[in-house]
Amino acid sequence: MTVTIQDIRDAADRIQDGIINTACIYSPKISKLLDAQIYFKSEYKQETGSFKERGARNTLLQLSDDQKKNGVIAASAGNHALGLTHHARDLGVPVTVVMPIFAPMIKVENCKQLGAKVILHGQNIDDAKQHAMTLVDAKNLTYVNGFDDLTIIAGQGTIGLEILEEHPDTDIIVVPIGGGGLIAGIAVAAKAIKPNIQIFGVEPTRCASFKAAIDANTPIMIKSSPTLADGLAVPCVGANAFEIAKDLIDEIVLVGERSISVAVLRLIELEKCVVEGAGASGLAACLQGKLPQIQGKKVVMPLCGGNIDTTMLDRIIERGLVADHRLCRFQATISDRPGGLSAFTKLIADEGASVKDIAHDRAFAGEDLSSVLVHCVVETKDAEHIQRLRDALTDASFPVVFHGLGM
Repeated sequence: MTVTIQDIRDAADRIQDGIINTACIYSPKISKLLDAQIYFKSEYKQETGSFKERGARNTLLQLSDDQKKNGVIAASAGNHALGLTHHARDLGVPVTVVMPIFAPMIKVENCKQLGAKVILHGQNIDDAKQHAMTLVDAKNLTYVNGFDDLTIIAGQGTIGLEILEEHPDTDIIVVPIGGGGLIAGIAVAAKAIKPNIQIFGVEPTRCASFKAAIDANTPIMIKSSPTLADGLAVPCVGANAFEIAKDLIDEIVLVGERSISVAVLRLIELEKCVVEGAGASGLAACLQGKLPQIQGKKVVMPLCGGNIDTTMLDRIIERGLVADHRLCRFQATISDRPGGLSAFTKLIADEGASVKDIAHDRAFAGEDLSSVLVHCVVETKDAEHIQRLRDALTDASFPVVFHGLGM
């Protein structure tokens, strides 16, 4: 069983009235940064904030009348649940979604508001799926796999059609990988239309299940860890997706959490768009230098989801600022006499840095009762700025210990 370019074209015709043909926009700032022609396919602007709507609608439209009446069930970390729920409501199909207990609260609440019955169960998507399958027979529901049903893969592949219809001279498409359905669909469409196009896949280091499947030549269950790219945290890729995509993917690279946070930050600052960690993973790989092949090439990256929890966004931005050397943390010993703190903070200000947080620690300041240990978080411009600040503090006889950055 497989998915063909005709399946994808049929899916495009089937879903066109309910899906946004999202813009694929050139980014001059990030193009300059990466020395490539970078275009972003803005899938985060779908009605429910992700590409998952495509496969969901394609699947729902092909259910039998009895299946539509009885309803569907799915396991999802959030975006598949949202897409399925939105289109199930539009088509009058009852829907139940089982979500891991760590699923972002915004996705859980949005599913409820769209009318889904939401069940929180398990530590990961596989746990949620196992629980969902117990309800299939008990409730006479149809299970919709968010990344491995052939109708799902065909629906996601419509992104590849749209990319090459708008930009037929595309050289490379960089695709985030979770369960594998998105890259499988895009690869089938893109390679059928333009065989020499390159398809690069990106996974978080903390859940690299497709890379593990490639190494084992079969999907295998891996131990995953929590990641900022929670939408990609699938511990075992889909069997259909793997078989379809494995020979069409030119390379798979892994990205770390720091790179993901910097990518989210870059998109906020340079593109004025808020994208979740999974959606920013393709850019993260490029920023981390994992894909040098992009230089001088026309590259399209689907920004595949924007449903980021606002509480998580704050953490990601701060971690991105740290990784970008725009926040630093250090401790210093200063005089505890009048004027001591003023002299210390004046020096920081004179160096063009700004104190974001400072805390005094007298209990562990040592034997000199006239001194105090201060823990500081300071806003800086870059790594060189941090080095200049440290040199200035050292030259002024402030004993300092900087944390991270090899300092």
